[in-house]
Amino acid sequence: MGMTITEKILAAHAGLDRVEPGDLINAKTDIALGNDITAPIAIREFRNSGAKQVFDKDRVLLVPDHFVPNKDIASAMQAKVLREFAIEQGLTYFFDAGEMGVEHALLPEKGLVLPGDLVIGADSHTCTYGGLGAFSTGVGSTDLAAAMITGQVWLKVPESMKFIYKGQLNKWVEGKDLILYTIGDIGVDGALYRAMELCGPVIESLGMAGRLTMANMAIEAGAKNGIITPDKITEDYVSTRAVRKYVFFKSDPDATYMMTKEYDVSNIEPQVAFPHLPENTKGISQVGEIRIDQSVIGSCTNGRIEDLRSAAVVLKGKKAAKGIRLIIIPATPQIYRSALSEGLFDIFLDAGAIISPPTCGPCLGGYMGILAKGERAIATTNRNFVGRMGHPESEVYLANPAVAAASAVLGKIGGPDQVM
Repeated sequence: MGMTITEKILAAHAGLDRVEPGDLINAKTDIALGNDITAPIAIREFRNSGAKQVFDKDRVLLVPDHFVPNKDIASAMQAKVLREFAIEQGLTYFFDAGEMGVEHALLPEKGLVLPGDLVIGADSHTCTYGGLGAFSTGVGSTDLAAAMITGQVWLKVPESMKFIYKGQLNKWVEGKDLILYTIGDIGVDGALYRAMELCGPVIESLGMAGRLTMANMAIEAGAKNGIITPDKITEDYVSTRAVRKYVFFKSDPDATYMMTKEYDVSNIEPQVAFPHLPENTKGISQVGEIRIDQSVIGSCTNGRIEDLRSAAVVLKGKKAAKGIRLIIIPATPQIYRSALSEGLFDIFLDAGAIISPPTCGPCLGGYMGILAKGERAIATTNRNFVGRMGHPESEVYLANPAVAAASAVLGKIGGPDQVM
């Protein structure tokens, strides 16, 4: 009996020939990641344990990205904890100030997470790196502390689910729409503690930005991880970035899946997730008349240069509707620079947008776009829980960058074809 790609990566990192779903393993971690919300707790537990040194100064990564640039004294103190620990431990990869980007966009860009890796992060969207063919998953701060000390993590091997995407993508349909449609189909607990293996000819032709977006939102279906088999597109992306060697794994033909689903993407239009769960999805043609106050284009899900280009195509020569706050957040300094040099900033500024430095900011209700009572936002972020972006009586609708851009112009939720 063969193994899935997830099982192969876990077996390799546990030093075993084979693992099966339900097995409890100790596995070596290639990367242990923390941010300015989660790492201060991990650092406290690191010190409480009596540990003096992290297991590997090249493998413990800290990225203060949620409240940076700091919005208040409390967030400044949290960032200071990371800064001082990074200096004390001599960490190779601590991204601060002008180097800082949204962690899940920054690490692939820097070649720090790679195919075949086992990555843990004290952030639920660590599953993003499955788009590269890595096993990556979110953990709690105490688990991060243990990994910082030992270089290992305790895991239960998840069952695998296979999702096969076939057909021809419709205009304006992106990776964000595919994963929203999938979550709408199976529900926010439809893949609970399972591996979502995303495959098929549509995925094989999808660019790296779309792959990372889809893996990022596996957690929104409750998955332990999302993963895509690495291929030439992956190789082209990582070969010039990688800071170390990497391994391509793939599932065996006779691997066992607890469930397989097939989708004909020809039937999928741009999707919008209604409050207050990512599973509340509707096609753009079914949305109806929903006025908005704010449009946010960015985050670890959709803040890459491809996402900004998609928004710019829609916004070129147009203006956000009167009273609409349009916020653009490039996810990393490199993406920021690329958007600037390509002239995208001119398009955004002409449209009346606010351009933010890289930050998670409004995605988690941090800052740079908090909603007041009764306000509505459309966003390219990954969650729309109650109070996620501000007041508990505000609303967040999730969509791809082209839809978010079109909605800003319309002043209500709508598709690009309505403004182009």
